[in-house]
Amino acid sequence: MTRRRAVITGLGTVNPLGLNVPTYWRALLAGNSGIAPITLFDTTDFKVKFAGEVKKFDPTGAMDHRDVRRSDRFTQFAIVAATEAVKDSGLDFAKEEAFRCGCIFGSGIGGLNELEDGAKTLAERGPSRLGPFLIPKMIANAASGNISIKFGLRGPNTTVSTACSSAAHAIGDSLAAIRSGQADIMVTGGSEAAITPLGLGGFIACKALSERNDAPQLASRPFDKDRDGFVLSEGAGVLVIEEYEHAKARGASIYGEVCGSGNTADAYHITAPHEDGIGAAEAMRAAIRDAGWNTPEVQYINAHGTSTGLGDVAETKAVKSVFGDHAKRVMISSTKSMIGHLLGASGGVEAIACALSLRYGILHPTINLHNQDVEAGCDLDYIPNTAREVRVKKVLSNSFGFGGHNCSLALGAV
Repeated sequence: MTRRRAVITGLGTVNPLGLNVPTYWRALLAGNSGIAPITLFDTTDFKVKFAGEVKKFDPTGAMDHRDVRRSDRFTQFAIVAATEAVKDSGLDFAKEEAFRCGCIFGSGIGGLNELEDGAKTLAERGPSRLGPFLIPKMIANAASGNISIKFGLRGPNTTVSTACSSAAHAIGDSLAAIRSGQADIMVTGGSEAAITPLGLGGFIACKALSERNDAPQLASRPFDKDRDGFVLSEGAGVLVIEEYEHAKARGASIYGEVCGSGNTADAYHITAPHEDGIGAAEAMRAAIRDAGWNTPEVQYINAHGTSTGLGDVAETKAVKSVFGDHAKRVMISSTKSMIGHLLGASGGVEAIACALSLRYGILHPTINLHNQDVEAGCDLDYIPNTAREVRVKKVLSNSFGFGGHNCSLALGAV
């Protein structure tokens, strides 16, 4: 029996580099940084004063004013990006069987803005002044639920919350829904809006963030000897994936195929990766097996590449473990060098970069890589500072999260 295939037919994003996919793609190829001082709140009392904010964001083009008031910022990001992705796909869901269309979506934290506002109201004004939309705005499944409502998607609808691997896991689960015959079309990806006083303060307390306040655009520097932590960011990345024959029958434009997914756990530490990257390595192996590829066929890896001391070394060790001598020939870059770390949305935004590379034959660079950390073993080809024109057909996209969650997606040309 022939296995059902899932292809990418629509893309949508809001992130620190732009409010749509074309703007994001141009900025990636130019090696621009979306990192800047925080404007969402006063950072006077905070050790870190910069992040990757979504700038000039206005959700009213995709949502009416009532729905905007009833949704947290992370849900607004999700709806705007999903609206772009659906439009890009050319789908009219009114003409599709609703129970064959679904949404599996990721968020590591959910409605943190609403949680903080509610806690403040409770402390200052008492429980009687809490709003009726506190819980519906705060819950992590608000994005997937509202996407399904907006587009009338009555098929599989779940939310994945596996920290920084949430969006990647959601894409993998959507692939499984299409393969198994549960759905023909899935809207998938992830959204996050954790640049709040509590979010920033919590990550500072974890000692996870870069403290390069004097040069924010230089702060995210994966695989560089002078890296000092990741940069907190926000946004959403959404893909429409569709059963191949369904897409072909309607003449859809196809970016590429979601060929496989690999999921593992480090079972090691709640925040730190396994120092040898064993879970990350096995996730990549599993994705390659699931895609039916031979390991040396992989040409490019969109790295998790967070710019942390432990993470970049562990991921490099994992790549070497999987690919052996071929590791030196695999091209690697980190989208986070330009947009920072979108936490649960990262896998969606980075899968978009991979899909665009498959279509256009260009790989974006890892910026701020001027002093490669060879001494720590980071000695692979990380595409430093300048985009590279090269046609690739088989790529991996890595996402690893707090809790030891690992996901690798295998994406291929059609």
